[in-house]
Amino acid sequence: MSVERKGLLTIGDQEVVIIGEDVRVGALAPEFTAHTMDWKDFNVLADTLGKVRIIAALPSLHTSVCDRETRRFNQEAAGLGSDVVILTISMDLPYVIKDWCAAAGVDQVVTLSDHYNAEFGERYGVLIKERRILRRAIFVVDQENVIRYAAYMPALGIEPEYEEVLTAAHKALG
Repeated sequence: MSVERKGLLTIGDQEVVIIGEDVRVGALAPEFTAHTMDWKDFNVLADTLGKVRIIAALPSLHTSVCDRETRRFNQEAAGLGSDVVILTISMDLPYVIKDWCAAAGVDQVVTLSDHYNAEFGERYGVLIKERRILRRAIFVVDQENVIRYAAYMPALGIEPEYEEVLTAAHKALG
């Protein structure tokens, strides 16, 4: 049974429940399975083993902030090289993600859905119970699956500190 926590986030004037514990820098990253745009299982850590991962939790690609964030990381991905992979994860359905990526021209980041079983949301402490969406957060996981950076945004509309994230990814490369 997952832990339910209050007092971390409000949406509008409603305090919401977050399912799962926050992950911590220095800890091993929990493995999880999400779905690709084609509904295929993607075991995120195993399928990207040997790479530094930037993992972004998003409420929905159909919001302005998530749109900006994903497009920004898509641009940044080109300059990071093949040893870094950027993954964005939302509760959007896979075919919705596929349509959004096609319309936005996003092809450098791996866009995944946690809709089916919310495994990522629970294991990384980002699942909002009342809305069944993810709270905005970002993680950098190194080649040995150790969390090197973790940031949970205090509100859904706040973007991550991109330069901090990119610096953490470069440091994780060694």
